[in-house]
Amino acid sequence: MRAVTSGILLALGLSCAAASAQDAIAVRVDTSQPGAKIDRHIFGQFAEDLGRQINGGIWVGRNSKIPNTRGIRNDVVAALKELHVPVVRWPGGCYADQYHWRDGVGPAKARKARVNAAWGDVVEPNAFGTDEFMDFAGRIGADAYISINVGSGTVKEAADWLEYMTADKPTALARERGTNGHRAPYKVAYMGIGNESWDCGGLMTPEEYTAQLKLYGRFVSSSNKAAPMEKIAVGPGTPDTAWTEAVMKTWKERRGWSFDFNGMSLHSYTVLGGWPPHMPATGFSEHDYAAVLNETLKMDGLIQSQSAVMDKYDPEKKISLVVDEWGAWLASTKGSNPAFLEQQNSQRDAILAALNLNIFARHADRVRMANIAQMVNVLQAMIFTDGAKMVLTPTYYVFKMYVPFQDAAFLPVSYDAGAYTQGDITLPRVDAIAARTTNGRVVVSLTNIDPSRPANLVVALPGASASAAHGQVLTAPKVDSVNTFAAPHTVSPKPVSAQVTDGKLAITLPPASVTVLTLDR
Repeated sequence: MRAVTSGILLALGLSCAAASAQDAIAVRVDTSQPGAKIDRHIFGQFAEDLGRQINGGIWVGRNSKIPNTRGIRNDVVAALKELHVPVVRWPGGCYADQYHWRDGVGPAKARKARVNAAWGDVVEPNAFGTDEFMDFAGRIGADAYISINVGSGTVKEAADWLEYMTADKPTALARERGTNGHRAPYKVAYMGIGNESWDCGGLMTPEEYTAQLKLYGRFVSSSNKAAPMEKIAVGPGTPDTAWTEAVMKTWKERRGWSFDFNGMSLHSYTVLGGWPPHMPATGFSEHDYAAVLNETLKMDGLIQSQSAVMDKYDPEKKISLVVDEWGAWLASTKGSNPAFLEQQNSQRDAILAALNLNIFARHADRVRMANIAQMVNVLQAMIFTDGAKMVLTPTYYVFKMYVPFQDAAFLPVSYDAGAYTQGDITLPRVDAIAARTTNGRVVVSLTNIDPSRPANLVVALPGASASAAHGQVLTAPKVDSVNTFAAPHTVSPKPVSAQVTDGKLAITLPPASVTVLTLDR
């Protein structure tokens, strides 16, 4: 596999590339046919109480020497604000169905330490609880997505939790919230009714879960009528559609009977070669590179099959498909606690992220929220921390480059993707999406999957009046290049610009790269 060095990048002329007419891939963006809104919540995050995500990653405590505000790391907050994070899901994950909210409210000395049986049997001090999470979400400007405990909790416990957070009248729980420092009600934008109830959330059958769904959906609600809350039912975690059938049938039959929900979840990780995940995060072969991306592209078919079932019961697409756990699940970093799910994050993972975000955008009429797993120090993280040190991952930069797509209108894109073949695996050579941003500009994402060959593209933009485009390209010396605390900028975006002549934009994409361009006015 050929490495892409900075010298090669200069040779490609990325600052103003002129694609060869002989071998150029023709791409056409239909700027006259805007489609569904690419909901900003598609770029959501997931912060489970797992390993070093909360403790050390987001939370260091008020007395820490690491710069913080009310115990929350300032550097992590600043980095996440750059992503315009729209929503954060918490406290889990599998941890949600063993979490009891009262353990994490009130004076610090009165908090109850518990064993985190979901992830490594370590002691969880519960210093970071409801009020701290809501503070964190508010500081980064994100909506709160609360997963309630259906597996080991009760309807009353969940109802009390929502009342504590959202009551806008002087109830006992609202007064308790005020005593704990927050008199005004919180806005809980989303509530997940359980998590993976078919597995770690209770090993339920579809019938057992839908019975619980009716109870929690009926009796657990926001008390703040001025801040409506959407409810998310547990959906499938496999390609099988029986679970989706049961959930959607329940919605159809019970709709309007003082029971409703607004979305159904879908969990799908890129895991290759069986369980437990063992695909290396670095030092992998080109065949491994191709195999992982081939696996991640199955997300498109999974969404199509589940959406087809949803369409039978909900042809108007009122219920959102919420992909609230997705991403690469790889072998744990050597020397780390395997239960903490720490893994490195490479240029390959950046491409994987772009491919999934593109799939979600193409299904924006049904997929209206997604939450990558996860935010800090866990799985396909945005950020790594080590004491006072922090480093941003290649995946972080893809999310930052995609900020213009938040709430943009999807634009149809047509092209012959070509082929990249590695052994018995054939992938599309390139992938592309486009949208019209909220301020009326056209933005295009172009991904070259091929790790060895640059790709010359000529992008036709009929109806666009711009004469140039600017943006960033994310590439790396190798597809398994990573950012470390010693070398934090090995994989980071570089500026790129291109001219638009006669309504066409010509650009050369480096091997294994992601490019996002916005047309100038």
